[in-house]
Amino acid sequence: MKNTLKTLSLMILILALTMISCREEESVFIEGPQEETLEANSNIAGLLQNTATKDGSDDNIIDNASCISIALPVTVIVDGLDIIVDSPEDFDTIEDIFDEFDDDEDILEIIFPITIVLSDFTELVINDLDELEDFADDCGGENEFDDDIECADIKYPVTASVFNSNNEVIDTITFNNDQDLYEFIDDLDEDDVVRVDFPITVILFDGTELQASNLNELENILDNAKDDCDEDDDNDFNDDDCDNCTTDQLSEILVGCSDWSVDKLERNDQDLEDLYTSYRFNFASDGTLTADSSSESFSGTWETNGTGNNISVVINIPNLTDFNATWNLHEIEQDASESDVDLRMGDDRLRFESNCTGGGDNGGVDDSSLVQVLTTGDWYVTNYFDDVDETALFDGLVFNFASDGTAMADDGSMTTNGTWSTSSGDETTLELNLNFGTANPFDELEEDWDVLEATNDIIRLKDISGGDGTTDFLTFERNPSSNGNGGSDLSTVLVDGLWTVSSYLDDGNDETNDYNGFTFDFVADGSVIADNGSATNGTWAGQNGDNKLVLDFGTVMPLDEFNDDWDVISVSDTQIELRDVSGGDGGVDTLIFVKQ
Repeated sequence: MKNTLKTLSLMILILALTMISCREEESVFIEGPQEETLEANSNIAGLLQNTATKDGSDDNIIDNASCISIALPVTVIVDGLDIIVDSPEDFDTIEDIFDEFDDDEDILEIIFPITIVLSDFTELVINDLDELEDFADDCGGENEFDDDIECADIKYPVTASVFNSNNEVIDTITFNNDQDLYEFIDDLDEDDVVRVDFPITVILFDGTELQASNLNELENILDNAKDDCDEDDDNDFNDDDCDNCTTDQLSEILVGCSDWSVDKLERNDQDLEDLYTSYRFNFASDGTLTADSSSESFSGTWETNGTGNNISVVINIPNLTDFNATWNLHEIEQDASESDVDLRMGDDRLRFESNCTGGGDNGGVDDSSLVQVLTTGDWYVTNYFDDVDETALFDGLVFNFASDGTAMADDGSMTTNGTWSTSSGDETTLELNLNFGTANPFDELEEDWDVLEATNDIIRLKDISGGDGTTDFLTFERNPSSNGNGGSDLSTVLVDGLWTVSSYLDDGNDETNDYNGFTFDFVADGSVIADNGSATNGTWAGQNGDNKLVLDFGTVMPLDEFNDDWDVISVSDTQIELRDVSGGDGGVDTLIFVKQ
């Protein structure tokens, strides 16, 4: 009997050891490869949580705090005006009121109670200004270092499998937004084993998308991106006005305009512009500048560096020390009356303004923006539409416009001379008058063209015939089209990033404002999502080698205006120009998407 009990005990022991061994092997299998395991308190977990942290800097113009956000809608009183802020676009309205006058004291009052959202997505009701300031004080000052990563975003959805080594419960979690990811990592326990599903796409601040195939790659991407942009944590909402500014653009404006005057100069809380009302500043392309008054002349130097919101302007005039500093470019503003260049250095300000014009008789209309881009570099005709598409007439021709009003068109073997001037447009503020003589095909260009758009890269024109009322379109671009639609593949470009409408003309009527706030996400499966706070699903398809784009948003207004088979006029990595000619009345619609 004892031997039987011993034998039975031995068998139980062996069975128990076998089960433990199997259990240990099973646990090792569950944990998976170490490089795929997301561990609590690891560097990559911290980077992911910082990337998912709620950014509170968008509404700094209201709360002056980058670590909290005010839940919308909220009512504020700005310089005596009641403003209901129910979308981020309303921050622009507040900015416009602040910028209307330079020498007034701007006052913003918040109507309480409000709800604030903390960086960890916690929501709290705030009943008065003292409570709000207590939270704002915890954020630190403007542009101070903080943990949140604003230069990169995770492209959702992201999925992960969770293995608990204690009870072996397996769960699959899908993260659809930053809050899901933040709260998951915040609750991550040291005993939890998490295997993230790859690939994961990271969207950088400039729209570039990078794909990580494991945690190591993801860690490197986020680590490299965390300090790679201006996080725009200023309390002045206006500091985003130069997101797309370049040193070339600034130089073209400063050099292209003459007789700059000082509109604003503030150093060490002293207003000094009245000391320089008679001075005129001229910037030369070689980096020199002159400052002339009625009785004196001073020489100095200038230079620019950087991109976007990080452009610096170094001014050195030895005998005018009030101007000498390394200034930050705050804003470039050009309208129908003047050009302004606004520079900042801390609380110090310097703003130059000019009423520069050029290129012949302008009929009293300021044409500086057009003249500056038109007279810089070579141009190519990428679209000419006269009842039918006749762009091919201008293949191989390079156009160059001089500041004295002369122009040349060169096909490599012969040069044709012409002239250009500007005046008031029939349907737009400005028109461009072209004359290259009567030789074919240049006689097609001899028109007074209404200017629809003029940027560093594209000039779009239209002309309505006085006879039959038909509309002609002419587009100049910096880069010649190589395949009839701008040289880029439409289907590839469309699915790369988000798009907005920069122009929509319905038979000449500008209806662009109907699409303010919309973003368009074209998906490779042929679906498209139009989102202005609520999403509308549609479809898209390229046809005839992508010379056509077919859009369909059903009956949802105003998106139903886009339901058509659009001719693709030009395609670049950042812009898509479309046109449709009505089969009924012959009206012409044009639609331009630009990448966000």
